[in-house]
Amino acid sequence: QVQLVESGGGLVQAGGSLRLSCAASGRTFSSYFMGWFRQAPGKEREIVAAITWNGGNTYYADFVKGRFTISRDNAKNTVYLQMNSLKPEDTAVYYCAAARGVRVGLQGAEYEYWGQGTQVTVSS
Repeated sequence: QVQLVESGGGLVQAGGSLRLSCAASGRTFSSYFMGWFRQAPGKEREIVAAITWNGGNTYYADFVKGRFTISRDNAKNTVYLQMNSLKPEDTAVYYCAAARGVRVGLQGAEYEYWGQGTQVTVSS
């Protein structure tokens, strides 16, 4: 069993930056991938970025390419989402998720473990 805890959310002005962290604990696997999702009020949950734990392969949604960077620190069992040039439309609850596999999943149904989420609010 894996537990995920997000942190780093908050209120920021448009154009600013935040770095989200997701700390993982508990059982780990040799093949693992992790992703960041977000859900805005009245909208469906959508993938933001994903990364394989060991291989470092990444995926980014089109709306964050060039602005967000996903990374990991295996020694700290932590995945990060660096968010730059934030826009009001980035306002959402951001969730960290994890699953077993060698290739990143792009849909929420592929992820078995989820954090509680952290609120990101971008003012105009």
